[in-house]
Amino acid sequence: MTSANPLPPSPITPTVDFDRDGVQHGFLRLPYSRDESAWGSVMIPVAVIRNGNGPTALLTGGNHGDEYEGPIALSDLARTLDPKDVNGTVIIVPAMNYPAFRAGTRTSPVDKGNMNRSFPGRPDGTVTQKIADYFTRELLPRADVVLDFHSGGKTLDFLPFAAAHVLPDKAQEARGFDAVRAFSAPWSMRMLEIDAVGMYDTTVEELGKTFVTTELGGGGTARAETIRIAKRGVRNFLRHTGILSGDVDLHETRWIDMPSADCFSFAEDAGLIETMADLGDPVAAGQVIARIYPMGRTGTAPAEIKAGHSGILAARHFPGLVNPGDCVSVIAVTE
Repeated sequence: MTSANPLPPSPITPTVDFDRDGVQHGFLRLPYSRDESAWGSVMIPVAVIRNGNGPTALLTGGNHGDEYEGPIALSDLARTLDPKDVNGTVIIVPAMNYPAFRAGTRTSPVDKGNMNRSFPGRPDGTVTQKIADYFTRELLPRADVVLDFHSGGKTLDFLPFAAAHVLPDKAQEARGFDAVRAFSAPWSMRMLEIDAVGMYDTTVEELGKTFVTTELGGGGTARAETIRIAKRGVRNFLRHTGILSGDVDLHETRWIDMPSADCFSFAEDAGLIETMADLGDPVAAGQVIARIYPMGRTGTAPAEIKAGHSGILAARHFPGLVNPGDCVSVIAVTE
């Protein structure tokens, strides 16, 4: 049955041909009229490396603009990937939320849109919603496998892990975890989301695609170690799927799980945070893992943050100051 109000076409125009063999570097051009440019556009860089009619991988970074391992690894891959080594198509978008990436912020300075809470998007919505809609209706239908790089941005720091989700479709779930294993990060996560509405992940998985994501450090920067993990992981991902020739470069990985909402701890007070455990440290249920000192006066006892269950510290709040509602820590269970 045809909808009475079908969505209009996307306003985004690609300057590349996704069906042409070879290497192309271009843009996803989104018209955006503003004070500085009356007939201006947002120009989102994209690369397409294609050789024949094999499977298609969609590789993305910069879903949040203050996360850098993905944009670095994907910019390097777009520059160096030889189509003779490719069987199929690799679509690379190093910075999905390009306005946020240019500003170095999690959300877009144009409309405050959080790209990873804006899916499936709208072609007649905000700039962020229009980008999300283009991925949903134009790029994702082309893809067989999807890799979306994340890290902690300015406010979180993570153990470096690749992740997939537990899904109702167990065959799809198995494909995801097999791809995580091939990515070969030091840690591999069976991931629980605390806020899955509007996520790119959810849209990809609802379309039946194999999906892998990452959290590779954080603090608003990228380290040499996490960049190496990202560069090796993306090539392993492509080799695992048969799109890139060569053997997967497997490294040791340890599996961790997030079995419940008790994994997360949140601040109820503002103040100066004292971290009581480092990433990777074992913690016990009820152990104090952080203290929050009020900054209005001296002599006041700090609030204590306790682990909801036993495991290892997989993520922590990064800045020295914390506000009510901030995620302070994530405790993962080792397998």
